[in-house]
Parts: sequence; structure tokens; C-alpha cells
Amino acid sequence: MSLTFDDGTFIRTDLVAPLPPPRRQIGVVGWVRENLFSSVLNTVLTICGILLVAWVVPPFVRFMIIDAVWTGENREACLGPDVGACWPFIHAKFGQLIYGFYPIDQRWRPDIVFAAGILLMVPLLVPSWPFKRLNSLLFFVLYPVVSFVLLTGGNIDASAFLFEHFGLIHALVGDVTVAGVNATFWVDYVLTAVAVAALVGGLLALLGGSGTGAARTTLWVFLAFGALVLVWDIDFGLEYVETRQWGGLLVTLVIAVTGIVASLPLGILLALGRRSQMPIVRLLSVVFIEFWRGVPLITVLFFATYMLPLFLPQGTNPDALLRALVGVALFSAAYMAEVVRGGLQAISKGQYEGAMAMGLSWSQMMRLIILPQALTLVIPGIVNSFISLFKDTTLVLIVSIFDFLGQLRASFTDPNWASPVTLYTGFAFAGLVYFLFCFGMSRYSLFVERRLNTSHRR
Repeated sequence: MSLTFDDGTFIRTDLVAPLPPPRRQIGVVGWVRENLFSSVLNTVLTICGILLVAWVVPPFVRFMIIDAVWTGENREACLGPDVGACWPFIHAKFGQLIYGFYPIDQRWRPDIVFAAGILLMVPLLVPSWPFKRLNSLLFFVLYPVVSFVLLTGGNIDASAFLFEHFGLIHALVGDVTVAGVNATFWVDYVLTAVAVAALVGGLLALLGGSGTGAARTTLWVFLAFGALVLVWDIDFGLEYVETRQWGGLLVTLVIAVTGIVASLPLGILLALGRRSQMPIVRLLSVVFIEFWRGVPLITVLFFATYMLPLFLPQGTNPDALLRALVGVALFSAAYMAEVVRGGLQAISKGQYEGAMAMGLSWSQMMRLIILPQALTLVIPGIVNSFISLFKDTTLVLIVSIFDFLGQLRASFTDPNWASPVTLYTGFAFAGLVYFLFCFGMSRYSLFVERRLNTSHRR
């Protein structure tokens, strides 16, 4: 509807309906124009990218799928001109790549560990899943203990703790054994716990502190550690499997998961220690971090494997895999500490002052106010450290521990599968496996970032 006056003035009384946007600015055409050809430089980069994809992808697909050999019993199937990936080699060596030299009739035990890990981890990663506290307790406390018993067979044959090294306990207890548990060790353990608790309590009392509380805390620590050792010491009738028989993806996951789970809390403690107002705590944290950051991981593994036994009492020889796990965890914790410290420095002073104004103690302030914000800020750095650690597990091969990549390289020496394409197939398969794990961690970190940073989303 419109109005027309005598002087020719024309006034519309209703708004004109908006026209649809030009076709070249919407849909696929619009997206391509805006994202791929919006400028000269963008156009050149797009053309170079298309040429690169056309140069790399077709040969890769042809090698991996089109020209690949899918069935065969030995190297004869993978010989000949224009032959692609030799997938029968992967099929034949798949058991070794997953379990290493773990006894075939005992491989159900790693399978249970893998299945239990997935069943406990998936609910932990889904934010809406209930019973998070129970799930965390099962995954971080019970699962490592059960996994150790299943993978090794338990029955660690503990015989002496402290006093028995001087021959003081066996003469009193004798050769009493119950379900594989040596009574000499546990009598020694209990007496040591009581002696250490009395010593700690007495020293604290002399210094004016709460001697009773310190002694009680010491006994609780001994009780928790003792419960852990007792589970490992019981004979469940499982065949003992040495860690040198482990290998493949099993070892890779054991090292990576142990390093990730241990490095994060250690890194947080070291980061807090480095920012502490107590000079000794700050100095010890700085020395620890700078030492481990100053040496390469290969040196750490060599030291833990070959030099550490030289500094231990005669007859003490910790397991090689255990030494590597400790070295990797401490090495990763030093880097994690600096990542967390970056997040702590990003928190404004007002957050600290606000928490103190509310009357919160230092531990409450860190647990409820500071650390949740700091860790949220450094999620990309934390996940980046996890991914780096997962890939660095391949370095354990130099100390004769066969992880996934080491087991793959060992498989290349099998003359039954020696062919021109075996090497390329193996490394392509290894690349896919590592990519799946690392890409999964990367995507989950992005999901967590989006979930925790909704108020800052642009």
C-alpha cells in the first residue's frame, strides 16, 4: 500500500520484502569464494594445495588400497611389479604387534586389561555420565593394581623389607607362607612401619609439632602401600610373565598411560612448588625441573636402565620396564610443570585476593579457585605434552624394550615376509595407528575446550 500526494510525493506505508542474497555469496559457491578464492594470495595457495593433494593422494590410495595385496601366506604373494601394500604381512604379525612375545595361551589377560580400560575410560571421558567419583576411583586406583596382577601374574615374592636385610626377622618367624605370602616380609613390614612412625612422631614432637598426627599419617601411608603390595604378593595361580616378554602396542600403552597419569599430578605439584613462598620448596622444585629439562629422554632411559643399578645396594635390580616407566614419568612431569606454571601465571591477582577475602585456606584456594581456571587455560599445552609423550615411547627401543614400533622393526627381519613393499606397509600401518591415537586425543581436547570455554566463545 502507498500514499500519493498532490505535489507528486510518493510514500510507501509498508516495507519492501528483503531480496535474497546473491547466489554467488551463499551455498557452496559462496563458501568457496569466501574461503578459497577471496584474494590473489588465497587463490594461489588454494591452487598449490589442490596440486599437492593431486600429487600425493592418488599414489597413496593406489598403494594402500587399489594395488594392495590382501591375501597370502608368505612373501611370494607380495612379489611382482606394481604391487601395493602387503597387508597379509600385517595380518600375520598382528599378534606380535599387539602383545609382543607375551605367551599366546595367556593373551586373554592383556585382552581383559584392554577391555577393562576402555569400559572405565569411556564413562570417564563423557561429561554427562554419572558416578564420576566412583569411576575415577576404579580407573585410577583399582585398575592399575588389577592390571599389574593380570599382566605379570602377581606373586612378586616379597621376602625382605628392612630388618630382614640384617637377618633379624627370619630367625623369629621361620618359613611361614600363606597363599604365596611370606610372613617374614610382612612382619618386617609392620615392624618397620611402627619404627618409622615412632621416629617421625618423635622428631615432630621435639620440634614442637603434632607428633601424634605425624605418626598417624605415616602409618596410613604404610597401610595404603602395604595393601597395594599385598595384592601383588598374593598367589592367584596365574603364570608369571616377565616384562621382557611384553611388547608391541601393550608396552606402548603401558608406558604412555603411566607417564600421562603420573606426570600430570607431579607436574601440578612441581608448578605449585616453583611458585611457593618457601625458599627450600621453591629451590628443590626449580632444581628438579631444570635438571630433567636439561637432559634428553634418551639419556634418562640409558641412565635408568644401565647406570641406576650401579648406585643401588647389591642384589637390588628393579625391573627394566619399571625403571623406564619411572624415568619417563619424571621426565614428563618436568615439562608438565612448566605448562601448568604458565596457566598459574595467567590467573590475575584479583582471583587470589578474592579467594583470600572469602577466608579460604591456601589448599582450598588452589583446589577450588586457581587450579580449575589455570588448567582450563593450558588444556592445549597439556594435551600437546600427552601427544608428545605418546610418540616418545618409541625411544624405549634403544634400551631393548620392544614397543609397537620396535616390534614392527623386529618383524621386518622375518625372511618369510621379505619383499620390496613390506617395509613401506609396516611403517604405513604404524603411522595410521599412531595417528588414530594422537588425533583422538587432539579432538577430545578440543571438545573439552569448547565445553569449558562456552562463555568466551566467539
